[in-house]
Amino acid sequence: MGNEERIDVTDMKIRILIFILSQVIKIMNEYERGVIFRLGRLIASKGPGIIFLIPLIDKLQRMSLRLVTFDVPPQDVITKDNVSIKVNAVLYYRVMDPNKAVVEVEDYAYATSQLAQTTLRSVCGQAELDELLAEREKISIRLQETLDKDTDPWGIKVSKVELKHIDLPPEMQRAMAKQAEAERERRAKVIHADGEFQASTKLGEAASIISKDPAALQLRYLQTLSEISTENNSTILFPIPIDLFKSFLKKIEKG
Repeated sequence: MGNEERIDVTDMKIRILIFILSQVIKIMNEYERGVIFRLGRLIASKGPGIIFLIPLIDKLQRMSLRLVTFDVPPQDVITKDNVSIKVNAVLYYRVMDPNKAVVEVEDYAYATSQLAQTTLRSVCGQAELDELLAEREKISIRLQETLDKDTDPWGIKVSKVELKHIDLPPEMQRAMAKQAEAERERRAKVIHADGEFQASTKLGEAASIISKDPAALQLRYLQTLSEISTENNSTILFPIPIDLFKSFLKKIEKG
């Protein structure tokens, strides 16, 4: 019984020692910092590596410095031109000052998420629908600058904001589809008209050249007859200019 009691006491001492060491020694990873409070007062943030604490006096709060990705849920937005849409975005941020992130705000992750939602509604509401659709990068930069400025007192750095989806109401989608179709038809008509203008210009130039040289007109007639004979087998009445026979008529008159 004596030996068993000694073993129990030794085991108890080992457990107490392990517990004390676990309270005294803390290990911080490379991406972590430990914010230390001593009797309620902020001392410093330490790490990475081994940190020594005073048991029952020091309190440690771990903070991660890794980049955080937050998906901002869809927000109902009324644009500057009174169009109701849903917009969502993705936010990238990290803790730059662990002391501020602990002391200045109760829950920096929740506060940042709420601020991102309200800022998204505010910034998108100040822009027109065409601007949101055509200049997403510009809107994203404006969101990033606004959020970074507002979260700086919390020790948070907003590195990037990207708009993900802009959901339009069905009637607006149909209107935009009709507008796009009308724009395509307009471009087709402009291209066709431009082609007709170029063709008429070239035909005018050709007519001017042919009118100055009758022989060119005769060659053109002969070329057209050759093309018709190879492409069609039907009988075609083709007017032949009298100029082709002038030389023969002159010979007959002389004879």
